[in-house]
Amino acid sequence: MRYQASGAESPAFVKKTILAALGAVASGALAPAFAAGTPAGTTISNTATATYDLPAGGTGTVTSNTVTLKVDELIDVTVAWKDPGDVLGSAGGTNQVLSFTVTNGGNASEAFTLGSIAALGGDDFDPTVTSIVLDTNGNGVYDAGVDTVYVPGSNDPAIAADGSITAFILSTLPTAANDANRARTELTAASKKGTGTPGTSFAGAGTGGVTAVVGLTGGKGLADGWYKIQKAAVAFVKTASVADPFGGATQVPGSTVTYTLAATVSGTGSLANLKVSDAIPAGTTYKPGTITLDGATLTDAADADAGAFTGSAIAVSLGTVATGTTKTVTFKVKIN
Repeated sequence: MRYQASGAESPAFVKKTILAALGAVASGALAPAFAAGTPAGTTISNTATATYDLPAGGTGTVTSNTVTLKVDELIDVTVAWKDPGDVLGSAGGTNQVLSFTVTNGGNASEAFTLGSIAALGGDDFDPTVTSIVLDTNGNGVYDAGVDTVYVPGSNDPAIAADGSITAFILSTLPTAANDANRARTELTAASKKGTGTPGTSFAGAGTGGVTAVVGLTGGKGLADGWYKIQKAAVAFVKTASVADPFGGATQVPGSTVTYTLAATVSGTGSLANLKVSDAIPAGTTYKPGTITLDGATLTDAADADAGAFTGSAIAVSLGTVATGTTKTVTFKVKIN
């Protein structure tokens, strides 16, 4: 922290003292000065007193001149990724959200310019950042149509000393990305009053016209967030077995054909609202009451269970199916 003294200290002496203190912080000798410190512009005054014994007895007192210091402004900011882990997204997905916390570690309200970087290397693909969004209602969750799209230079967030805001990066993920591919995207924040090496000062730029001094973060912060592709696929296989009236497997009129439909989901995540259907082939007649799902019999009516016979086809709703799962549907027809 930089001071302006009204006593005998020279500006060079004050600056030297500040830089020495910053060096002590960096070496761990002192705790970092963050927003819990004295607010910028605060006046610090004190007067010393000396006492002495008088020759004839009693005590004499003398008071020094008053030294007044005005606290300068400290510029510090940190950015932290706040999602609990990789944000799962789909290949080709839009408005995929990463969440960050931007904290003003200085001792005065500060405005910050935000930015994003997606081409960082060391990952599997580069997202396309479509916007940075400010958490307008302060609930920490992205609300489309409620939270405000950030426009640099127009609505740069002003954060109170020791205060924080939530900011979101929205991205489109490439359609060519493969299952389990990961990508990182960076949010940056920089003080509008200035950045630089710790100790860099900007005369008159601080609150109330005090000097603004760059703190240990250099007046800028950044953090990486990660996306991970969740890409599920389904393999769909149909087989048939035949039982003829003679105990064999010939395909003659009167033979019963059992069709088996197996849907296997692979990759990561799940497939939602998976449905299978199969038309009753010409030359055959559906055998009522023969639809099954994973061995359980379903009714032919369109009712509470997952299956139905429409009069020309069977249809079964499998719901949301997790990867690594196979759902099996069977039904029977008779060769006319």
